[in-house]
Amino acid sequence: MIKIYHNPRCSKSRDGLKVLEESGKKFEVIKYLEDIPSKDELRKVIGFLGISPENLLRKNEIIWKEKFKHKVLSNEEILDAMIKYPKLIERPIVVNGSRAVIGRPISNIENLIN
Repeated sequence: MIKIYHNPRCSKSRDGLKVLEESGKKFEVIKYLEDIPSKDELRKVIGFLGISPENLLRKNEIIWKEKFKHKVLSNEEILDAMIKYPKLIERPIVVNGSRAVIGRPISNIENLIN
């Protein structure tokens, strides 16, 4: 099943959700700020994305700038930071089977589900 890690306050995330709604395909919405993914789930999604944990970070978030910007963090420490502060997770993320994309641009989602 298709999953979208969604933040309703984010316009790009809402745009990604709209693409899924209009596709007519079944999908699950995970509001990751409320239903925070486990470290294993994050590792799995990052593996599907084919990126490092650092590439899933929103480094312009105030939390990142205040707490982590000038620190050298291991992948495990980055995962821990994303779990403690889920606003640091890039959005939206759409997973389809063992493939995933960050929904910026929206065409990434369209290519993944078609």
